[in-house]
Amino acid sequence: MAAPPEREANAISGDSGPGTGLRDLLPIPPADTDIVTDPHRKDIDNGAAGVASGQTLSHALANHDHEEKGLAQQNFTNEVADLGWNEKKQRIPSPLVGGMDNEELWLLVRRFNRQIYHLKSTPYQVPGGLDLNTADEEDFSPDKMRANFERFYMTVGVGLLGAYKHIARLRSWRERQRTTCFAAAYFIAWLLDLIVPLLTATLIALIVSPRAREILFPPAPLSLVDTATGGVQKPKAGVLGSHDSATGAPENHKGEAIEQEASNFVNGIASVAFSSAAGKHPQGDLADAGDTASEAAPDPTALATSIADANKRAAGTNPTSKNDKTKVPMETAMWTKMRPIMHTIGGMSDTWERITNALSPTPPFPKDTYRMRLAALVVPIFGISLFVTSYMFMKGVTFGVGFGFFGDPAISRGLDWLNRTIPDWQKLLEIRNTILKGVPTNAQLTITLLRIGEANKAPLPPPPRISEAPPDQPAELTDEQLRATGADYPLNATPAELDLAMQNDPSAAYGSGGADIDDSKDTKHGNKASKILNFFKGTTKGFVKTAIGADTVRAKAGSQAAKDRLGAVPPPNAEKISGPVEFKARYDGKKGHVFISTAATVPAVAFSTKGDTMEVVGGVKREDLHPVWSIAIADVAELKKIGGYGWKGKLIVGWSLDREINDGLEITTSTGDKVKITAVPLRDELFNRLIAMGGQKWEAW
Repeated sequence: MAAPPEREANAISGDSGPGTGLRDLLPIPPADTDIVTDPHRKDIDNGAAGVASGQTLSHALANHDHEEKGLAQQNFTNEVADLGWNEKKQRIPSPLVGGMDNEELWLLVRRFNRQIYHLKSTPYQVPGGLDLNTADEEDFSPDKMRANFERFYMTVGVGLLGAYKHIARLRSWRERQRTTCFAAAYFIAWLLDLIVPLLTATLIALIVSPRAREILFPPAPLSLVDTATGGVQKPKAGVLGSHDSATGAPENHKGEAIEQEASNFVNGIASVAFSSAAGKHPQGDLADAGDTASEAAPDPTALATSIADANKRAAGTNPTSKNDKTKVPMETAMWTKMRPIMHTIGGMSDTWERITNALSPTPPFPKDTYRMRLAALVVPIFGISLFVTSYMFMKGVTFGVGFGFFGDPAISRGLDWLNRTIPDWQKLLEIRNTILKGVPTNAQLTITLLRIGEANKAPLPPPPRISEAPPDQPAELTDEQLRATGADYPLNATPAELDLAMQNDPSAAYGSGGADIDDSKDTKHGNKASKILNFFKGTTKGFVKTAIGADTVRAKAGSQAAKDRLGAVPPPNAEKISGPVEFKARYDGKKGHVFISTAATVPAVAFSTKGDTMEVVGGVKREDLHPVWSIAIADVAELKKIGGYGWKGKLIVGWSLDREINDGLEITTSTGDKVKITAVPLRDELFNRLIAMGGQKWEAW
């Protein structure tokens, strides 16, 4: 794909390239959002499959000739360049994308894989100039709900924790020089009635200048800061193995510790909820010592059964729907509200990510355009605050409260007029169309990076896999992770105190929250219970192996469900060597490879049986290749990740065999035809290549 012509740098922001014009500095909707103001008008972009016509900002940036380039931006001319798809991370060249470290790139891709499940191509104009927005009617599933909770923790939760710890540091007066400057500035402004100008001026400085952020709020690892004292503490994990996680746990890859924290955060909520439903109350129970029944029975919180109902029956209540008239309607109401709740949580995470990416942009997005737009919105408030007295401010606030309470007739008529004049005006005023237009979420940033690799025929290598546990060694600390302002010691701790807090202490992770907490979270089984569970696990393992063998027979007999399950459970220690052109897979139960060809005039994805695997020499495709099916990339209209087994089967197979399950992918064409490929070891990587290659504008479902 040819790169668009170079643009001169914006005289105000200094940025150049797509999305950096004078109009982009203003918080007004892009020119391509006219569709939002007229829901009956359907502007279909006939060139949606091609980047040249109706491209989004993401497509434009992917094809732009960037000044700072990584290895994946060198515009390779062969069929495809393998930049290290099956190599260890130490052997993969860095940087793959100019302006960012490989670890940061893999962090984004890894979280993208866990967030995106189902995409549909849309021919209509997209809000904010970026595709991969979440559809209003996105699919709901418990697994997606879990992913949204985990994402919320990693973005909003950790961000708020970091803000709280900065406040604790300031209030503690341990970093005396910095707190003195803050206190002096505040009380001088208070005496002069300049509190609002001071706060707005500080906000402008924080938005515009990363250096000002570092001076006013010097960095420190989250797990090293004590929220009670504002000083140094031993990380909850017992060692400072990571900088951005709440526990400080060691990690093999950047961001891995916080991802595991997010998973355990959701598990913890589920465990507490399940324990509450089960009526677990160890403090008031008799001791289990010598109790045969207690020894034989596993902990109720470890069983996925109707423990709440069992608890009610034990109390003499029959919790059937016939006796409890609230059971069915409450369950229906709860599950019905799950999708809007999931959508709200995802929207909050989207906004947080957009604000973060506006303040600290990641290449290839503009460096200063978004920061200057945000600062320009605060400048008028700063100017007005110099002339508005506290009396005028309070009079205005109290008038607004009164008008909002008693002015319903005027407000209703005004809204009716607005709805008639500008339908769907609420969408037009969404922050992704105004103050944060063009600012990506992490998912939109990731697909842009993936498109950069595809535009240059150099698909980005997937995140490397490491199965070993991370070492219990302190992570290296530099000024980038721990710094103080002026002559203060960081966290008012001496180097010896910092070293002591960072060193490994295995007992710290088991710190007690009190006897009642320890009893409540204790899920240990008795010796007899462990033997019973092991017996059932062994029995289930034999049953599962028999069922897997039976699938082979049933598949030969013509069962489509059995064909879809063939190969989903790989042999122990099976290699995952695959990609970037060929991907091991099955179609209709038959072994083969999905291969992607870009050397031809029309890029395509196809499937070939094992005997006809593809070879590419000098960018030339073998002539004796006979694909079972072939789909042009431009004709792909929908991509959906599917499981190798149903969720119940996945639980049983994973528990009994201790193996990973190879999942599949469903591809839908623009004509409505569907193909299902199964048992794909690198399913996420194939999915990412397919969505990044064409000019489709995607919507997440």
